[in-house]
Amino acid sequence: MNAAFRSLFLALLWLCSGLAGAGQVLVQGVSLTRMQPGVRVTFELGRRVEHRVFRLSAPERLVVDLSGARLRGRLPRPDVPLVRRIRDGLRGERDWRLVLDLKTRVKVKSYWRKGAGTQRLIVEAVPLKAAGRAHPRPTPVKQVPTRRGRDLVIVIDAGHGGRDAGAKGPHGVMEKDVTLAITRRMARLVDAAPGMRAVLTRKGDYYLGLRQRIARARKAGADLFVSIHANSYPRDRRVEGAAVYVLSHRGASSEAARWLAQTENDADLVGGVDLDSKDDVLASVLLDLSQGATMESSRRVAGYLLRNLRRVCKVHKRRIQHAGFVVLKAPDIPSVLVETAFISNPREESRLTEAHFQQRLARALFRGVRAYFREHPPAGTWMAQHSPRRHVIARGETLSTIARQYRVSLNALRHVNRLSTDLVRVGQVLTIPEG
Repeated sequence: MNAAFRSLFLALLWLCSGLAGAGQVLVQGVSLTRMQPGVRVTFELGRRVEHRVFRLSAPERLVVDLSGARLRGRLPRPDVPLVRRIRDGLRGERDWRLVLDLKTRVKVKSYWRKGAGTQRLIVEAVPLKAAGRAHPRPTPVKQVPTRRGRDLVIVIDAGHGGRDAGAKGPHGVMEKDVTLAITRRMARLVDAAPGMRAVLTRKGDYYLGLRQRIARARKAGADLFVSIHANSYPRDRRVEGAAVYVLSHRGASSEAARWLAQTENDADLVGGVDLDSKDDVLASVLLDLSQGATMESSRRVAGYLLRNLRRVCKVHKRRIQHAGFVVLKAPDIPSVLVETAFISNPREESRLTEAHFQQRLARALFRGVRAYFREHPPAGTWMAQHSPRRHVIARGETLSTIARQYRVSLNALRHVNRLSTDLVRVGQVLTIPEG
């Protein structure tokens, strides 16, 4: 391609992209208003657009899709009792999606109302119990003992096994053996930690199919799936270091097509919704939403694992890698694959057989998993009950206003965050001490 033709091609590409974006509608603002007892979400737009409002269960979510729209500015803070979290993203190439994580099931309605030079889409959500009765009768209060949150289930998968030996080192060390040793060590660390429980896909030297591993993770109710491997590159035995993989978008798309093509599917795949009873479009939306959340969680976990591995060994790939590995394809379980070292490298082959190095790898992976769940504990877990609260500082906030908001002392707030002054910056994350 000569320079003149290349310039013309880029100019046409820029023009087409500009024309494509011209039809987009800006969401000029989103606000949350507390209703008694629910929440009202108001979208300010330049004109009316096609929209879709629906809810999902386990966990409870309210989803709003706006066709051909983009958000200008920031999302509001979820300072409404019914709302746990608010997040957004793109649905395909044109549509904007808002998701509210809710604390209970709701009844939803939406309607348009004309504003001052804008069109307002209003979505109201009311808890089902409150929606079912206009005048609730007083009932006696029964003291219920506090229940311990459930344990997080961490499924740890030792790569290969049995007739599938995996890679083999120059001195005969087999991948299937070292991966099993590392997973056993990691499982002991997980089981020793409060609020966590380990499940091994295989406990001995036997063959296990790739999709059998996914099935065992789903049967165990996994909150996370970690597959342990050892890399190999016999062409250059000098190559060394660890890497962390998550599912690629192409791999996710092929897996989504596979699930949707099945005549029978697991009803709990997308939070208890049977995809067979839905039309193709809705089934695709539900599965896409589940996959999107799962892949985002997988990327976050991978980041924590990679940071902790850097502290104990050389890292071959400093960024998270993407691939279509079958064991990463569960649409409803965050999944990562760890290449611990290059077994084809004689020095790393030797280290993989050392108990000390195996323990360091296992501890790094465990610490990465624990750090992720301390920051992102699933609702209803022991970790959620005992994880410290976090607050991201917004514009106009001060340390004293944050202390009053959470009803904690200013001194306690300074102490737990190791602050020598009361100066804070927008975007800074504070740990909130117990009141």
